[in-house]
Amino acid sequence: MVHLTGASLLTAELHTNMLHDHRPFLAKKAYHRIEHWYSRHFIEPQLASLGQGFHMMKPWNIDVHGGEIHIGKHIHIVTAKDRRVSLSTWQFEDQQGHIKIGDHVLLCPGVRLDSASEISIGNNCMLAAGCYVTDADWHDIYDRTRIIGTTRPVILGDNVWIGDGSIICKGIKIGANSVIGAGSVVAGDIPENVIAAGNPAKVLRPLDPEIELITRQSIFRDPEELRDRNDKIDRYALNSNTLAGWFRSTFFPKRGD
Repeated sequence: MVHLTGASLLTAELHTNMLHDHRPFLAKKAYHRIEHWYSRHFIEPQLASLGQGFHMMKPWNIDVHGGEIHIGKHIHIVTAKDRRVSLSTWQFEDQQGHIKIGDHVLLCPGVRLDSASEISIGNNCMLAAGCYVTDADWHDIYDRTRIIGTTRPVILGDNVWIGDGSIICKGIKIGANSVIGAGSVVAGDIPENVIAAGNPAKVLRPLDPEIELITRQSIFRDPEELRDRNDKIDRYALNSNTLAGWFRSTFFPKRGD
């Protein structure tokens, strides 16, 4: 698992084909501009609303289906070629799905949100790789020819952290600040300020009220300062990179690249 600090959050990327980033600083900046253009040109028009300050890594691996998908400001979506992020709402007869994502939310590779009624994700939430959130059965239990089936809203409170590969089932409420352990299946409500895990997920222990809880919102208090700090990190880390070295590492990689 990769743990990201505030300073490195928007500059860190997953490189599955090499150990180091060999791009020169200006090449990396140009790549981010392409990502931003693609997000603005192809992803935003498919959404009902999108807040400012979004950052979508490899946005060509994001699938958007259906209407009524709302995303707040400073969304951070991380994708990979083999782990696409999917946001889907379904409309059938009098049913219409809704996905509402708050501010400062992190969606990691492989996250899937499928809604036939409503999925609401609070501010500062983090959904780790491979999470699946659904508000419906998608087929009736007794009439397997009937699509959608039973559907009930899913609500994640502010600052909820969903661990790697977890499944959040229909009709679930997870209280603010709670953490769901990796690989859990959440089939019942989880209160706020606890750590829960398992299949089905059960509360393991409460969060320590004596320890200050710092949310993702703190990263974005000064977006301009954040951009400047990330640029300084990139300039330092990529200072010795050259176009020739980048070309060589891309097409003729060596051990250690």
